[in-house]
Amino acid sequence: MNIFQLYLHLGINHIADFRSYDHILFITCLCAVYLFKQWKQILVLITAFTIGHTTSLVLATMKIIVFPLPVIEFLIPVTIFITAFWNLFLKSDGINIKTHWVKYITALFFGLIHGLGFSNYLQTLLGKESSIIMPLFSFNVGIEIGQIIIVSIILIVSYILTSWFKAARRDWVLIFSGAGLGVSSTLMIDRFPW
Repeated sequence: MNIFQLYLHLGINHIADFRSYDHILFITCLCAVYLFKQWKQILVLITAFTIGHTTSLVLATMKIIVFPLPVIEFLIPVTIFITAFWNLFLKSDGINIKTHWVKYITALFFGLIHGLGFSNYLQTLLGKESSIIMPLFSFNVGIEIGQIIIVSIILIVSYILTSWFKAARRDWVLIFSGAGLGVSSTLMIDRFPW
């Protein structure tokens, strides 16, 4: 297995691993309000998150920016809480363009925070590499693929529940947002750094 494949698989596995449930929960809350037919908007949203994630991951891995890990570990559930809380106030008839752009900017910013959380893990892996460019690139491509897999599952389940079983879309959003609020509140209390 070459370097690209190795780090691609590491990126996919890291993001889709249930031990990274906070990241999966964030992606779920971020996308829960969208319909299957809005896949282009979701792709832009996920890509914005990945851009922020990649930026901070690169800067932290190269030690250009350094944040205390306990603060980052606390801020990650804060991003989940804010995203889930925001979902409670969105109308059930879809996301308008203005709201989508606000979500895009928010996802970009929250991606910066989540990327800092992954930087320690990646620094450990990259310590043995002579060049970090290819590993960083392939790891982030893996992260994006993993996120697309997670979002695809969310959208398929949402489609089945709302189309086949006639579940109210608003109920679907409230269930996932409620789970996001509950889990993130517990994580914030557990990870409070001060």
